[in-house]
Amino acid sequence: MTTAPLKYSKSKKVGEGTYAVVYLGTQISSNRKIAIKEIKTGMFKDGLDMSAIREVKYLQELKHPNVIELVDVFSATNNLNLVLEFLPCDLEVLIKDTSVVFKSADIKSWLLMTLRGIHHCHRNFILHRDLKPNNLLLAPDGQLKIADFGLARSLGNANEDLTSNVVTRWYRAPELLFGAKHYTPAVDMWSVGIIFAELMLRTPYLPGKDDVDQLDVTFRALGTPTEQIWPNVSMLPQYNALRVYPPPSRQELRNRFSAATEKSLDLLISMTQLDPSRRCDLTQALLHEFFLESPRPTEPEDLPKKKEKRVKEEDDEMNKRFKV
Repeated sequence: MTTAPLKYSKSKKVGEGTYAVVYLGTQISSNRKIAIKEIKTGMFKDGLDMSAIREVKYLQELKHPNVIELVDVFSATNNLNLVLEFLPCDLEVLIKDTSVVFKSADIKSWLLMTLRGIHHCHRNFILHRDLKPNNLLLAPDGQLKIADFGLARSLGNANEDLTSNVVTRWYRAPELLFGAKHYTPAVDMWSVGIIFAELMLRTPYLPGKDDVDQLDVTFRALGTPTEQIWPNVSMLPQYNALRVYPPPSRQELRNRFSAATEKSLDLLISMTQLDPSRRCDLTQALLHEFFLESPRPTEPEDLPKKKEKRVKEEDDEMNKRFKV
């Protein structure tokens, strides 16, 4: 950790919350654009928010082309400052921008980069636990970078209780919705599968209004889990009498994802198995035939980019991107 903020200059503020302020800035030595997340340490009983500690710890450990770079950490009066590479656009912005056309090769490329980044996290025994399009950032050269490790957790003792109150609701795996206290990297795989579906649909796949509705939305789309397809599911803390929906047929899924190939449907089904033990892992996903069939993934530098926007629109986007 440095104590020399003079290495960086701050320009405009792009986000502010109860505990932190985010500024655009410049690394003076290289003239590189950066983001400086200024965390107010004096507001916490023990000096620092746990999510900030996690973010620093895991980003220092994870160096990968598809994970956001923590450039530096420095302390100032009553503040801890995280210097991050500046990535002004996220995948959610592109999904919502109807003027941007997605080709199947583009979706394949974004999915592949997401899987590579999460594979790196998992092989370093780190669960992300909040994957969603808003946390998948896009660099000017087209590289996708996984960000926001405030809910991340290291995989330690298998018998240790974990909180199920993680992952933004629409991307939360069914075992978490059922209050599981023990879970695996399969929770991240579920989230990536739902993001894959959203990229194909250009709209959220399972948008529940609240936690109860999320269960209904999820099982209406994918079928209600039973002991036959998910052994011991009824033992999970928040499992109760559920409305029984049948699993979708292959034809229903073809109709739902009309532009999908058979191999892309195979991968999606494998990623979104209700029983986490039946979900594919990152290695299986990365080696899936979907990535070998034509068309090949778009090269990152050739991927669609956001349209140029007016200054006010960009400021509004920055405020949303750097939620604090």
